[in-house]
Amino acid sequence: MSKKILLITQNFYPEIGSAGNRLKNIYLMLQRKGYDVRVLTTHPSYPEKDFYHNDKFWDEEELNSEDKRIIRVAVKNKKYAFSFINRLIYYLEIMSRMIIFIFRDKNKYDLIYVTTPPIFVAFSGVIAKHKYKSKMILDIRDLWPDSLKGVGVFKHSLIIWFFKRVEKYIYKKSDHIVINSKGFQNHLLDQKEKITFIPNSARKEELPNDDKKTTEQFTVVFAGNLGLAQDINVFENIIDKLKDHDIKVIIIGYGVNKQKLEKSIAEKKFQHVEFIIPVSRKECLEIMAQCDVGIATLNHSVIFETVLPGRIIDYLSCKLPVVASVSGYSKELIEREEVGLIASTKTSNEMVSHILHLYKNPKLVESMKRNCGTFIEKNFLWDNNILILDELIKNIIKKVN
Repeated sequence: MSKKILLITQNFYPEIGSAGNRLKNIYLMLQRKGYDVRVLTTHPSYPEKDFYHNDKFWDEEELNSEDKRIIRVAVKNKKYAFSFINRLIYYLEIMSRMIIFIFRDKNKYDLIYVTTPPIFVAFSGVIAKHKYKSKMILDIRDLWPDSLKGVGVFKHSLIIWFFKRVEKYIYKKSDHIVINSKGFQNHLLDQKEKITFIPNSARKEELPNDDKKTTEQFTVVFAGNLGLAQDINVFENIIDKLKDHDIKVIIIGYGVNKQKLEKSIAEKKFQHVEFIIPVSRKECLEIMAQCDVGIATLNHSVIFETVLPGRIIDYLSCKLPVVASVSGYSKELIEREEVGLIASTKTSNEMVSHILHLYKNPKLVESMKRNCGTFIEKNFLWDNNILILDELIKNIIKKVN
């Protein structure tokens, strides 16, 4: 009989972004491995719920036929983006509705697989663990509440202290912890015996084919969230400084700073910039594969030294060298694997200098593209990494039986 898993996550297909994509792939790959997986999640709303009225985002037929396996709790409060209090209420509502479902559910599960952030969803996983008398794996995609401080959303010391206590409690209650960045390891030293690294990855079937570019113009792309964690001023300056070169900039962006950036570009009447409205993951990968360089920027908060942004993995999956203003784990990986150039000073001048260096050195770009392909094949394919998770799950479930 197939082992039953309840996967609990706020973000799931068809949501764009690395969180929804990661959990979608874990679900699909575990199903293909023979597990009986159910998903407890919300209706798609990130970054905007109206996106998902468009059928183009629902492009995974394997998932579109799985309605009975995907349980979506309805959440009334949607105005959470700009206010910490509203966001907190939103998270608490999700948690409470998930807990209500858990107590009403008559099924039995061998394993609870729950992801954080937010920490409130992870807490519902602890409730599920006790209710179903199951083991629990906690999947950490970001350090929370540290990331709140990193983006400057909230700094109230007493509440941050409380959230950290909740975080420690959930870590302790987890039977195992999966992390998507090796940069998290120092934060979890007291849990090091039960940590496994499984990065954000791509499926082989997702990777763009090797068709050559359809245009000769050198193209730089930014794909992803234009949010509080990104240094939008650096990005604006990069666009401005590239206007005097035969370089096109494509932006496939969303988030709280998108309108600000669009307005700035419109006011300056830049002709070398193309904004593309958010598209499905498949379309996004196809667009990126036609570019030459991917850009990644993060603000100067120390907390972001631990993360490996999903967009960087997507760039590399498209054999796209990265020019980035990042530090810590991401910087070490990019430099070690020779898949991009890092602006150590995190300034627009240095990033533009790197972009122009690649622009003038096509052989270096081709070398980095080959390195990207080799690196992804070796380290960042779900087809390989799911074997690690499969073995981990078997060992944890075996301890129950």
